[in-house]
Amino acid sequence: MTAFDEYSGKYESVRMERRDGILQITLHTDGDSLQWGGIPHRELPEVFRDIGSDPDNKVVIMAGTGDAFTGPPGSRQSTPQRTPMQWDRTYWEGKHLLMNLLDIEVPMIAAVNGPALRHSELPLLCDIVLASEEAAFQDSGHFVNGLIPGDGMHVIYPMLLGLNRGRYFLLTGQTIEAQEALTLGLVNEVMPREELLPRAWELAEKMAQESPLVLRYTRVLMTQYIKRMMHDILGYGLALEGLGSVDTMLNQG
Repeated sequence: MTAFDEYSGKYESVRMERRDGILQITLHTDGDSLQWGGIPHRELPEVFRDIGSDPDNKVVIMAGTGDAFTGPPGSRQSTPQRTPMQWDRTYWEGKHLLMNLLDIEVPMIAAVNGPALRHSELPLLCDIVLASEEAAFQDSGHFVNGLIPGDGMHVIYPMLLGLNRGRYFLLTGQTIEAQEALTLGLVNEVMPREELLPRAWELAEKMAQESPLVLRYTRVLMTQYIKRMMHDILGYGLALEGLGSVDTMLNQG
């Protein structure tokens, strides 16, 4: 078990505040929109582990900062060049990033303030997904820039969009804007950005009135299928992604 004071100020890329058992985590880089890279890839598995180990958390809100939820767009220049031993760390972090998120056994609400261009599966693993009118979803960091989408993207998008739409999304680098995301069922509500966090807190406060066991076991039940899929093919996907990355590095060398 962990206590809020032990982890709330521990991380460079996440701000935390908690009121009446509702924990808001805000992803950021130097106070602005989160820029994906080594620091959040390393920190977020630990963040999710700490949150999931704290029995005083009743509901979790995951929010972004500034104009974007996560960025920047991927590029071939940013595609990782790593040896198999170096990729082993990516493999380990990639597994725990998603499994530790799913192991948070209380309801989670995502407040997607703007485009989620990198690791857009993170907010979609929450139980309720709220989006601003400026929000959008893309996998800019994988196939369209020479990397296999094996870090959970291959699970989440075919699951949520359907197999054919999900594969098209990953293979083309499609961007799904907020209103289309609502129609496709990726998000639950779309609203002006300034209404996003108040709405998230309104929902969280209502849910937090339930008993701790109802909160926890409802989340456990609703994530069981997703966790089963992740257990089956997340590690496999990360391994294949690593093979493709090493092959690219050798061909470029």
